Amino acid sequence: MATPRTLARLDALIWTLIFGGLVSLVLGIAPHGEAVVAGWSLPVLGAIAAAAGVVLIVVRSRMREEPPAGETKKDKENPA
Repeated sequence: MATPRTLARLDALIWTLIFGGLVSLVLGIAPHGEAVVAGWSLPVLGAIAAAAGVVLIVVRSRMREEPPAGETKKDKENPA
């Protein structure tokens, strides 16, 4: 089980990897003709970062959130 703070940090990391990777991918495609090393390394690294973000989405979907302190399963089923 994960705390809400951990889940929020993971969400921020996921979106940073996805959007940063896609921006890097696009910026690497632009100078593809002039700079051979940058033309290949930036898109590859960007694609890897975006793929890592997608994998973390799957990991995040399988994580469960901890119930608040003091709350039991019975409290959830029968709210007062």
